[in-house]
Amino acid sequence: MKKIEQVYFKLQRHLDKQPVGFPATQSRAELKILKHIFTPEEAQIATYLSYKFDPLETIFDRVRHIVGSSEELKELLDGSQKKGGVESKIKGDKRHYCLAPLVVGMYEMQLKRLTPEFIKDYNEYINDKKFGIDFLSAEPPQTRTIPISQSIHHQYHISTFDEVAALLEQAEVPFAILECICRKKKAMEGGSCKVTDRKETCLAIGHIAQHALMGDFGREITRDEAMSILEINQKQGLVLQLSNTEKAEFICSCCGCCCGLLGVHKHIPKPVDFWVSNFHAVVDKSACDGCGVCEKRCQISAVHVCEKEQPAVVNLDRCIGCGLCVPTCPRNAMTLLKNPTEVRPPETREELYDIIMSNKKGRLGKLKLTGKLVVDAIKTGQTNLLK
Repeated sequence: MKKIEQVYFKLQRHLDKQPVGFPATQSRAELKILKHIFTPEEAQIATYLSYKFDPLETIFDRVRHIVGSSEELKELLDGSQKKGGVESKIKGDKRHYCLAPLVVGMYEMQLKRLTPEFIKDYNEYINDKKFGIDFLSAEPPQTRTIPISQSIHHQYHISTFDEVAALLEQAEVPFAILECICRKKKAMEGGSCKVTDRKETCLAIGHIAQHALMGDFGREITRDEAMSILEINQKQGLVLQLSNTEKAEFICSCCGCCCGLLGVHKHIPKPVDFWVSNFHAVVDKSACDGCGVCEKRCQISAVHVCEKEQPAVVNLDRCIGCGLCVPTCPRNAMTLLKNPTEVRPPETREELYDIIMSNKKGRLGKLKLTGKLVVDAIKTGQTNLLK
């Protein structure tokens, strides 16, 4: 193996040891992805980073045999950050750096660098079963779903981490609005979104917003502007997906036709087993006339009307409690209920990744997960998903 190839192979193995894995595949598409993002020298430095934020001085102590000065190291790290391989944040008065996962991380930060070549390699990789099993193995997931505002009935106790207005009120500035990379990718592949023709729908908050602004792939907006954009997103029928933390770092507004995460949801038999949400939809059968509006509104095929004028049916193996079906029901037959047990997210992303790391599955765990997917597909009659 050539020396340059060895650098990328070493980085792949290092990334695979992080909380969200980066497994090797037969196609070696993962190495092509890394070459899109890292130069060989940047890749070598990245193998000395982890998912935890470390100050420049600490990293320099690890790599002083590679780079001659902390200034040179900073230049390399900042170059990696602009291309999406590394993240940074200010802690105290010092900038700290960490290694980004592929998803959510490197991929989303390719917004200004997306090319047909990257898309080809990325699609080849994420469609490999090894990546899919690794991605589903993350426990708890990196993201969660919260209800749209119009679907919440306040006779139920709604925690602030499940209410978008409260999350924005508590959020740290700055705010940055980003073009949705999933819709951009879909457009570059010759498709179009069936829900919205708007591009800027994804919100970055706090240090993620700072990162987007530094990389010039987001524009700064006010808190009020952020709320206005999210209100439009909800009315148009987009699902609110955000970082699985008490204080939101990002809020994506997603559609079932473009979003990669919702695409995964559609292609496994019991997706709620791999999802975080505190709500689910229910149908008042006495009020429902089977008009089918809820079925059209649902982005993840969780609601179905079997026959005209028959009540809608919610598949609780698929419903993620987004609430999109509630406000548009002409008969007020759809409501959201809280799940019996509320899932409270970790306070910070560092805590989230620590938990994922402690739950990281080995070979046996991944085999059991594969077996579960097969059994679920057979039990639910969705054997087509095994393809």
